[in-house]
Amino acid sequence: MPLRSCRVSIQDTHGVLHTVEVTAATLFEAVAQGLAALQGDEWVAQIAQGLNVVKVSVTSVQIEHAVKLIDFKNWLERPGGSPREVTQRQRVRAILGTPVSR
Repeated sequence: MPLRSCRVSIQDTHGVLHTVEVTAATLFEAVAQGLAALQGDEWVAQIAQGLNVVKVSVTSVQIEHAVKLIDFKNWLERPGGSPREVTQRQRVRAILGTPVSR
């Protein structure tokens, strides 16, 4: 099974909600990793057993990009290209409020 980035949240006996991010292959693995991460943390009071609910939210893996502004400007000012690229540049120019060239 593929690994997924997950947020695991549970409320302690003082009513404080705690959330931790883990990477797991299954739902129960995410629960186990979340509980293990929170147990022993001095900010977390005892976690009640039984009917206490552990919430697991699967999140997309975060992707970060870095673009030099000069490269962005050069792409924006580039003439021609495929119809898709021309449309993308027109859409970006509209977002920026710059004239859309034909």
